[in-house]
Amino acid sequence: MADWPYNTRIWKRLRLAKLASDPGCYACELRGRFVPAVAVDHVKAIKAGGEPFPPLDGLMSLCERCHNEKTNAVDRPDRASTGRRFKGFDVNGNPIDPGDAWHGGGA
Repeated sequence: MADWPYNTRIWKRLRLAKLASDPGCYACELRGRFVPAVAVDHVKAIKAGGEPFPPLDGLMSLCERCHNEKTNAVDRPDRASTGRRFKGFDVNGNPIDPGDAWHGGGA
């Protein structure tokens, strides 16, 4: 977490505020499970034009597993990936990734 903006006081406060408001992992909750979040991730990556310090709804609270999966699938174009932000399905059998074609492909 050494790269800007993650080493700033502003980010550290924003991260704590997000974890306080959404203490569970976003993706795991979509799967019907509560897993405590330990990471805060940008909904729209800074490299893709996202704001470094967005409002709280521009951030996601994630567990370590989901954060690593999302980072490897979306934020690392140098690696072969599916481009799918989150793997798995909700309790109704629908894909949880908001970018899935089932949801209209937008997220």
